[in-house]
Amino acid sequence: MGLELWLAFIVADILVSITPGPSVLMVTGQALTRGLPAALLCILGDILGGIVLMTLALFGVGALLATSAVLFQFVKWGGVCYMAYLGYRQIMDARKSPAPETPEMSEAPENTPETKLANYKLASMRAGFFTGVLNPKAIIFYMAFLSQFMDPTGNTLLQFTILVATSTVVVGLILTGYALAAARARKTLQSHKARKRFGYAGGGFLIGGSVLMASTR
Repeated sequence: MGLELWLAFIVADILVSITPGPSVLMVTGQALTRGLPAALLCILGDILGGIVLMTLALFGVGALLATSAVLFQFVKWGGVCYMAYLGYRQIMDARKSPAPETPEMSEAPENTPETKLANYKLASMRAGFFTGVLNPKAIIFYMAFLSQFMDPTGNTLLQFTILVATSTVVVGLILTGYALAAARARKTLQSHKARKRFGYAGGGFLIGGSVLMASTR
């Protein structure tokens, strides 16, 4: 794989990644609802999911999904239901969030702020990972997309590693851009009412992502 082919891959990957899809909507929803740190963890999870997908594509799992309508639909609707569930949960959490002046009940030791923070971090990363992995169209896309930029006479493993690393950087930067924009919008309004509205918006983004995923064939 020469320099020109690699640069062409970067341009193509940017054009594909910058288009809003389930991952963009997931990250934006996390940034609006939980803030920038949660969105960045979501991005990390999505990147890990992308690496898994590209690896599966290399080993031909994409071809299996492309030829098995039942398996394709199973994975697809698993992703749809997961994103819709996350959106619903975020909307419900926003509705139930107490006002700052509302006295809260005493918490059990296991529900300390540190424990809640750890749970939020894990949930954000898990959300990003499963959003990326439960997208069968992405597996098929990677299978067709990566092969266009690999020299069949060259070292397959080396080329694949370079493309995976390049795609990871590109996707990470683009999703971070979306997260920063959403987090900046979130910081403009700090009132409890605004927080609730951002929670609704974040949940709406996730449900919208599930609809987008459901509409693809």
